[in-house]
Amino acid sequence: MKKEVDRLGLKGIVRANKAGCLDHCEYGPSIVVYPEGVWYWAGTEADVTEIMEKHIVGGQIVERLLMPGHEPPKKQLKPLKL
Repeated sequence: MKKEVDRLGLKGIVRANKAGCLDHCEYGPSIVVYPEGVWYWAGTEADVTEIMEKHIVGGQIVERLLMPGHEPPKKQLKPLKL
């Protein structure tokens, strides 16, 4: 995540924090995007790139990577204004 923040020039705009266990180990690494509270799982670096480009920058939910049991927000997301 932090590499993607740097690659996309989002340092100071987007913050990527390391977290401890989020109790979803069976799905692989967890990513939670705030303030929306969208839960994703990411099995590969390409998944992280897709979340960063589509959700963080583009304001689109990445349906295929949504964490099972966590519903996406009902309101529409907005693209990041750079």
